[in-house]
Amino acid sequence: MLKKSFYPLLILTFLLSALSHYLHWGMELQFAFAGIAILFAAGLLGKATESVAHYAGQRLGGFLNATFGNAAELIIAIFLIKEGLFEIVKASLTGAIIGNLLLVLGASALTGGLKFKEQKFNVHLAGQNASLMLLAIIALFIPAIFVQTEHISVHDTLRMSEIVAAFLIIAYIGWLIYSMVTHKDLLADNEETKADHGESPGWSKSLSVVLLVVATVMVAFISEWLVHTLDAFSARFGLSELFIGAFVVAIVGNAAEHSAAIMLALKNKMGAAVEIAVGSSLQIALFVAPVLVFVSLLFGGGMNLIFTTIELAAIAVAVFIAISISRDGSTTWFEGMLLLFVYAILGVAFFFV
Repeated sequence: MLKKSFYPLLILTFLLSALSHYLHWGMELQFAFAGIAILFAAGLLGKATESVAHYAGQRLGGFLNATFGNAAELIIAIFLIKEGLFEIVKASLTGAIIGNLLLVLGASALTGGLKFKEQKFNVHLAGQNASLMLLAIIALFIPAIFVQTEHISVHDTLRMSEIVAAFLIIAYIGWLIYSMVTHKDLLADNEETKADHGESPGWSKSLSVVLLVVATVMVAFISEWLVHTLDAFSARFGLSELFIGAFVVAIVGNAAEHSAAIMLALKNKMGAAVEIAVGSSLQIALFVAPVLVFVSLLFGGGMNLIFTTIELAAIAVAVFIAISISRDGSTTWFEGMLLLFVYAILGVAFFFV
């Protein structure tokens, strides 16, 4: 019944969300309709990603999902930068990183682990992901530590952020070449390739790509509509901008990745789920955040890469627990539960800040 009504409900909820936003039906209705609509749009994005992965391979499919899933966050961040709201942007980037590493990966490992005793994926991929996550931590920590000295001016802080951002972008491009071209076979997941044998995605390659783009555009629009309701939402419930940026905005932005990763984990395709969750966090830290530093220059502002102590602590905790759990190339439901507990603890801490 739900399968038959999915597409009508997808269109209906999207239209209701659009009407409530443009006709100003009230923040409560706008928030409710956008929250429901993004679940259906994320479901479509997850199915489209799985179909594309069938033709392109799980690694490329996971990369596409992370890229399209982060498109909404990038668009929202650009609008916030245009308004000069740099701190909210950094909080949302922090939330996106810890949300993918803890919430998305944790929920995927938990749901997949309840169905399968142990889920395995490429150990070499896990090791490379760990190294890249440590690089992201180092790149964020170094500017924050050195900026504490009295000799560094605001101009020098921006210049240092731009140089570090350039190195991160180069490192990310190098990772794409390494993982997609020169060492593609080394990172292939043989277990998932066997599992895919004989399966049919139900959509053609061209239709899968079209639906992937359509779903991404829908998620981007709905995310923007939902973000516009957050001021009233935070005022009514007394939530800080830090909590709103790091958790509410991030959860909305992660809806697409969350849906797709869980669907793949339930089909014992944990390698693709890890690629979505960890790959999305890496893309945020190594590409999206550095790109936003340069985008801010276009608006005459100048956003730096100096994160607060709270944000850095949250990212570091998320990275180290994710590395500890995933570096052996396997996950269980208990490990997924641990990741979710860490996410909940950070949520409580951010709530009381």
